[in-house]
Amino acid sequence: MATIVRHRAQVMSPTKSITERVCQALGFEGLALLICTPLLVWITGRPALEMGAVTLGLSLLALTWNVIFNSLFDRLKVRLQLSNGGWTRVLHALMFEGGLIIVAVPLIAAWLNISLMQAFMLDIGVLLFFLPYTYVYHWGYDVIREKIINRNAPAGYV
Repeated sequence: MATIVRHRAQVMSPTKSITERVCQALGFEGLALLICTPLLVWITGRPALEMGAVTLGLSLLALTWNVIFNSLFDRLKVRLQLSNGGWTRVLHALMFEGGLIIVAVPLIAAWLNISLMQAFMLDIGVLLFFLPYTYVYHWGYDVIREKIINRNAPAGYV
């Protein structure tokens, strides 16, 4: 009986393990790299290798922030009893990207040897991509995760 109760708690738990958080963040960043690197090369006119290195560096920064932020945000959702609805997802995307801007702009300016204002404008352009991307990616991830959990749940526990 204890095994069934423990298994049910694992299946029904809304929290994600650190391994799952890392996989979620890797998927987020990997897909973003595939989309953003060519776009930034096209927009800036800089060499692909340079923009690839900048994009990878920012991706690693964002990956770290993703794992930390999502863990904190999940705790905030529980504490404030927020649903997984649209407004919560908008709040999630805005807070995630806002925190990333604070750190990323000075790094972009240093890496590309441009002014903070130029880096900010470039980051705003990237943000216009990432706000809807963040919303859609995490929504899609949660929908797929729920389907997998429900498919793997023992009969009568879902």
